[in-house]
Amino acid sequence: MTADLVQDSWNRIDAWLGEHAPRTFATLRPPAGDEEIAAAQEELGVTFPPDLVASLLRHDGAADGAAAFRFSTDDRLLGVSGILRDTRFMRGAAHDLDEEEAEHYWQHGFVKFGSYGVTSDGLTIDCRTGRDAFGAIGRFFDETGTGFGLADSLGGYLAELAGRLERGRDGGAVTFNGRLFWESAMSARPEWGSADDPLPAPDERLPELDLSCGPTDVLHAGHLDAFEELGALLAILPREQVAEAARKQLRRLAAETGLDKYPEVEAALDALDRGEAPPAQERTAPLVLRLRTVIAQADAHRDVTRRWAAEKMAHGIWGSPYRSVYESAGIRSRLTVDWRADLHADLGGPPLPPVPDDRFWGTLRNPAVDSGWYAAQYAQEQD
Repeated sequence: MTADLVQDSWNRIDAWLGEHAPRTFATLRPPAGDEEIAAAQEELGVTFPPDLVASLLRHDGAADGAAAFRFSTDDRLLGVSGILRDTRFMRGAAHDLDEEEAEHYWQHGFVKFGSYGVTSDGLTIDCRTGRDAFGAIGRFFDETGTGFGLADSLGGYLAELAGRLERGRDGGAVTFNGRLFWESAMSARPEWGSADDPLPAPDERLPELDLSCGPTDVLHAGHLDAFEELGALLAILPREQVAEAARKQLRRLAAETGLDKYPEVEAALDALDRGEAPPAQERTAPLVLRLRTVIAQADAHRDVTRRWAAEKMAHGIWGSPYRSVYESAGIRSRLTVDWRADLHADLGGPPLPPVPDDRFWGTLRNPAVDSGWYAAQYAQEQD
């Protein structure tokens, strides 16, 4: 029976989370009650497939928050109350559609059991009885409607998820600070360019490089907020510690994108490590010409990642360490699933603060981080 598969799959999921991602495991709620599940079916006028009932009898969804248990689609597991709320919302959204439009958008017998949160996207189970698709798993997208084919049953879907967790990073499951993340890295692009490539003449037509950056540039707090507890750590550490992490992140980025093979780049990174002033910033200076040449070559090879790396290399060498860390880590998040652990190590591996909230940013006093918007919001809340 697929209901037995649900229990077996949750056993595997719970065991893996308990060992590898205890903070995420702690967000899974206790079982829902039989009467609560029955009342939800009556209110929605549908019959839940046995697998959905079995899953709710194991975990009544997951608590919301940064550490929340999410499927590989980044949808948070909903409990009974969330299923009712999200399914009612979807029915309201489809209320004014004609029959043909509603066919592929949202049917009365669809039930949402996983929510993306930022949009109304989420995992859907087909509760239309008397059909071969009864119990099938699909997903709703704002722009395209509902499509099925993810699995024939919730038991099968959970079993596949358990297998991905047990494969660890090979299955896309990455852990950091006790939390589960679903991550993937881009495939390595073919190598191009040579350390022996001559520099172009100063008057050669090349893409321009943004050289408006400076060491006193201020980074908006919203950028760091996207890094959650790592962003909070960056905001409260001494500038010297952030600058050291920026240098290390820049070296990682150069190695991962092949920029470290160019002598102009390597010399600039060595100078930063020695605490020396960066090289000349003029548009025809050797390093600037090299980075402009890389951008032109990257465009020819359609290698947007190396183009970004060349652009951000300039910000790292001549700009603020806070901006440099943010930009280097942002590109590296596409290249390696270990970017969080690497950044934490480069910051010295101190204890991590909680995931920041508006109050954290509103009371932050760091001249290198612009938290003015949060401060104004926080001040209004205190009035």
